[in-house]
Amino acid sequence: MTMARPLRFAAAVEALSLLVLLLNLATVHIDAVASLTGPIHGCAYLFVIIAAFRLPGLTRAGRLRSLVPGIGGLLVLRAGST
Repeated sequence: MTMARPLRFAAAVEALSLLVLLLNLATVHIDAVASLTGPIHGCAYLFVIIAAFRLPGLTRAGRLRSLVPGIGGLLVLRAGST
């Protein structure tokens, strides 16, 4: 297992959960969906930050990209080509 594998998974969860939250907000806005997806998105966001800062060989700019809410994980993966 590579060091970037958890980051890839967390970035995918972060992006997918953001998509679900935005679709829910734009359409029917079911409170239960927001209550379930919101914490998942928040945990994925925090995990992306931690995983990015622990990834060896990633530049400072790459690590700072992880702080961008919603798409930070994807930006880190793109910057680091991991």
